[in-house]
Amino acid sequence: MQKKSLSVNQNGIISPQYCAPYAVDLAIVRKVMTLVDSFTVTNVNGKTVFNVKGSLMSLHDHRVLLDATGKPVVTIRRKMMSVHDRWQAFKGESTELKDLIFTVKRSSIFQLKTKLDVFLANNTKEDVCDFKVKGSWFERSCVVYAGESLTIVAQMHKKHTVQSIAFGKDNFMVTVYPNFDHAFIVSLILILDEINQDAREAAQN
Repeated sequence: MQKKSLSVNQNGIISPQYCAPYAVDLAIVRKVMTLVDSFTVTNVNGKTVFNVKGSLMSLHDHRVLLDATGKPVVTIRRKMMSVHDRWQAFKGESTELKDLIFTVKRSSIFQLKTKLDVFLANNTKEDVCDFKVKGSWFERSCVVYAGESLTIVAQMHKKHTVQSIAFGKDNFMVTVYPNFDHAFIVSLILILDEINQDAREAAQN
């Protein structure tokens, strides 16, 4: 299973154009003092790589990752009535099963720290996950592993700046390892954020 996953990685899970033969550092800026939380993803030179679209009404069950030109790359949708907080990612703006790229679910229902299992669309049995996400969104720290192995494909960590505090922005960095799809990693981070939003709202109620 892991060999199969790693061969897919070389070609790009979402698209080969989002793979590089070297490690890619991305900065993610999340505006947290607006009616609609917004994400902008830039490279180390400050050039926009991705944006996220989501209206106030649909924010918690539907988000679209856009490239720098505004073209839809991935649509992320929460699967309703699922026990493990199940999320699905589709090509472009589609939500049809034929365009499914991957599915994400919690490893277990009750967790102190987030653990997510990721299954590619062709892994229909879901006996073994293709990727695993471990970490804490509140600490802005997480690691993405290939399958059940200790092979790391991406890491996220908090970036503290004076500007981020003053302007109500939440900045963090993501390092995507060589030959790995950074659009896929950004999609996983969006799902992590959604799960965090749900947890925060539950704590307030």
